[in-house]
Amino acid sequence: MIELPRYGFGAAPIAGLYRAVSPEQARATVEAAWDSGVRLFDTAPHYGLGLSERRLGAALAGRSGYVLSTKVGRLLVPSARGGRDDGGGFDVPADHERVWDFSAAGVRRSLEESLTRLGLPAVDLALIHDPDDHLDRALDETYPALAELRAQGVIKAVGVGMNQWRAPLRFVRESGIDVVMLAGRYTLLDQSGLPLLRECAERGVRVLAAGVFNSGLLATSTPGGTYDYAPAPAEVLARAGRIAEICRAHGVALPQAAMAFPLRHPAVASVVLGARSPAEVRANAALWSREVPADLWDELAAEGLITKD
Repeated sequence: MIELPRYGFGAAPIAGLYRAVSPEQARATVEAAWDSGVRLFDTAPHYGLGLSERRLGAALAGRSGYVLSTKVGRLLVPSARGGRDDGGGFDVPADHERVWDFSAAGVRRSLEESLTRLGLPAVDLALIHDPDDHLDRALDETYPALAELRAQGVIKAVGVGMNQWRAPLRFVRESGIDVVMLAGRYTLLDQSGLPLLRECAERGVRVLAAGVFNSGLLATSTPGGTYDYAPAPAEVLARAGRIAEICRAHGVALPQAAMAFPLRHPAVASVVLGARSPAEVRANAALWSREVPADLWDELAAEGLITKD
């Protein structure tokens, strides 16, 4: 069984998510994560049209003792359209385009091309990436192809990564996946993914909690920014503000509580945090190393701000 470190590094931001990141800053960010003790690294072809994989692989070259995950479901095909990758959300040249492919052949091709971009001999974990509109094919073709690679020892574990909980629940019930990466659906502000986590706990499927700041609203001690990549509704902003008040009363920063909260559930093995600079990495590391008092969770539950279970 693959061992999953408690905290992981999400490599989407270093590939120019929303705004460009220099090669020097990207490398320094990965090095800061390594120096902070991070030994779980997550990437995908989707991130920066392969730039995330190239940058992460270069920064990890020559190192050992870490867990590396990438994803399948999107192939990168050369494109002559030019411009920037506006549709993908990454500030990179649009020299490729993404093509959905959940076929068995697509899985093998995707992993081979990922290894070429990474410049590494293997990855530990392969996640089926965003199969929301391709669930039947992903269950019938993508998962069996990855399971075969797992049986052959090419990869150590198979999983699915999504921003919702209902579809991953199908994978947990209908396949033999090892891991679910759940983004944004088990956080201080949104515990809608609890049915999935309960099932994962019962079946021994481990969860990587991503998007724990809900795209930014919980990333600072004073709630602000976006909620799930859109302006935060007034009621959500007010709820986050009340959570922040209670955290302050217990001497806890809001992002500290946001990072610690998912790990309280027995199904959650790791929290994966994206970062675009060494400063962000070091700030997160300083917070996750602090203890969160149990009475904070008790008060949040008593006010109905988190679920009691």
